[in-house]
Amino acid sequence: MKILLPTDGSRNALRAVKYVAKFSTLTKEPSKVTLISVHDDVSLRHAQRFVGKKAVDDYLRDLCEADMADARKVLDKAGVKHDMIIRTGHVAAEIAKAGDEGKYDLIVLGSKGRSALKNLLIGSVASRVAEIATIPVLLVR
Repeated sequence: MKILLPTDGSRNALRAVKYVAKFSTLTKEPSKVTLISVHDDVSLRHAQRFVGKKAVDDYLRDLCEADMADARKVLDKAGVKHDMIIRTGHVAAEIAKAGDEGKYDLIVLGSKGRSALKNLLIGSVASRVAEIATIPVLLVR
């Protein structure tokens, strides 16, 4: 099974990583896991004019690598082979797009477990991905 595993370095995302690590060790055929970290670069476009595009790109890459550090440790400890994708843009849209482009079987996301009312008021990357993705999405709480 080909699994796309978004992470932002949060406890919720790490729960999803642990779930995938456990799931992958239980199946006969190892899962192909890809970690993805996406940061929205819209707010930094103005800064690009002052520090340059390369500085902003380096900063976002460093953030993404930091987001994936704990997830990589969990997967490595469980013996789950994985690769990584780093993207910028609208977070939910980029995750869904990566799922389509990579022909993944499943997207597994950590969820904060907020109520429907709070999600309506605040929004949620996990619920937005579940709404727009064309492949199955598993939310882990």
